[in-house]
Amino acid sequence: MLSLNIPHSKDLLVGSESKDDAGVYRVNDDLALVQTLDFITPVCDDPYEFGRIAACNSLSDVYAMGGVPVTAMNIVCFPDTKFSLDILQRVLEGGLSVITEAGVQLVGGHSVSDNELKYGLSVTGYVHPGKILRNNTIRAGDSLILTKPLGTGIVATALKAGLAEDKDIAAYIKSMAFLNKYAADVMSAFPVNACTDVTGFGLAGHLKEMMAGNEFSVRIDCGALPVLGGVEDYASMGLVPAGLYRNRDYAGAFCVIADSVSPLARDMLFDPQTSGGLLISLPHKEALSLVDALKNADIPAASIIGTVVKENVQAIYAV
Repeated sequence: MLSLNIPHSKDLLVGSESKDDAGVYRVNDDLALVQTLDFITPVCDDPYEFGRIAACNSLSDVYAMGGVPVTAMNIVCFPDTKFSLDILQRVLEGGLSVITEAGVQLVGGHSVSDNELKYGLSVTGYVHPGKILRNNTIRAGDSLILTKPLGTGIVATALKAGLAEDKDIAAYIKSMAFLNKYAADVMSAFPVNACTDVTGFGLAGHLKEMMAGNEFSVRIDCGALPVLGGVEDYASMGLVPAGLYRNRDYAGAFCVIADSVSPLARDMLFDPQTSGGLLISLPHKEALSLVDALKNADIPAASIIGTVVKENVQAIYAV
């Protein structure tokens, strides 16, 4: 594994030594910058929708840190010998529509010629230094809330195989192109202990990161996991992404899965997500109210999916 000996300023509040979603740098006692970047390859055939999804995916890390994104810069890798510039125009228009929806200022960007289309954003936001949300500050007795359905990796695989149904594709795109801003706005009124967003490492991978440095385990109610339509059928056909197996290798040793857990739920623990939901840890009583508030804010998939328990081992119990 590559490593750099990076000098750390006293004002670097969250850096690369952690597995948090973004870096945080203190400007003064009341202001810190949140910085992140991300880009992805196409996950659908429509370039405009791809742009929207990629922008949502990039902005999400700032929301997961409790921050407010302010500016963004486009990152583009474009196969100019393969696609016309009309395709790039639509990708950028899709990204801009989400950037504008988020109230973020696009300030420029950079592009290079590449063999494969990639698009995303470098994002700068702000947060109060005392209100940063980390991913591994869970507490015993917390409930875990997930705000978006799982299964994007499996639907993407079915789409690439030409086997995904139109209604399932529409729901898949709608979920990924939905800003986590709205869940973060609701969440900001509650006493959240920890937060992350569920992306490429899958649910189990991000739960593993939430347990890092703690003597806590989590218990996941697999029957409560929200799942996109069509996923069970596609998974039963063997349409699972390679990333699912990599995630199982990464986090599988931490998982204790009951025999009663269905094959679909087992897959949902490890399916890699694109522009997935926020995974929020907070006291149980407040979690019940937060789910109600999220549903009232038109985030219908929001669900309590598990609890944090105090143990001397780190484990993900799936029941």
